[in-house]
Amino acid sequence: MRAAGRIVAEILALLESRIGPGTTTSELDQLAIKECQRHKAKPAFKGYGGFPYAVCASPNDRVVHGFPDQNPLKEGDIISIDFGVLYKGFYGDSAITVAVGKLDAATQHLVTTTRESLERAIEQVVPNGRLSNISHAVQSWVEPKGLSVVREFVGHGIGRKLHESPQIPNYGNAGQGPLLKTGMTLAIEPMINAGLPGVRILEDGWTAVTQDGLRSAHFEHTVAVTENGPEILTRL
Repeated sequence: MRAAGRIVAEILALLESRIGPGTTTSELDQLAIKECQRHKAKPAFKGYGGFPYAVCASPNDRVVHGFPDQNPLKEGDIISIDFGVLYKGFYGDSAITVAVGKLDAATQHLVTTTRESLERAIEQVVPNGRLSNISHAVQSWVEPKGLSVVREFVGHGIGRKLHESPQIPNYGNAGQGPLLKTGMTLAIEPMINAGLPGVRILEDGWTAVTQDGLRSAHFEHTVAVTENGPEILTRL
């Protein structure tokens, strides 16, 4: 899991370094595929449930599962890149939301708060902590700041499969659900909207967008429960 997570982190860092005005998400997808070959890893998403690409590329009002395309990114956009690999039988999964140039204040607030909510959630990954403490940490951080939590998509267990039990919503009361045990590995991924929480799926059957057309941000790490607290496996 550590090795898979490190490969994900290295490739995502490279993709982030290439993002700027004029970049296309198809270029990022091709680069991710090339880097997987170099690392002798398999892109986790390509072919998964029929998804046709190595990365999910979701700009602006796209929440998750966006298709890479040839449209150049523009100054002031945000782009969420979700990416995973399969390496020696184990999965790593992570997501980042990246600013394209300079952001307006509202968008910067969305991106910063979403990143912070993931950090708050990861703090709850401790032995004998309740699963819903993770969920509550996200909701209680973003909603007082005027943002909303997407309900339709959740984090998940991860290991020999990309999606394992348990499901990890980004909302709910603390102190509920199963106890976390040492050795568990979880993919925690807040998806936060600037406006209302509702989403809809485009005609491609995959891309989720905000119903109100306002922007959405997404961050994710694969995290292990250890005796010493959370270990983030997808951070360099």
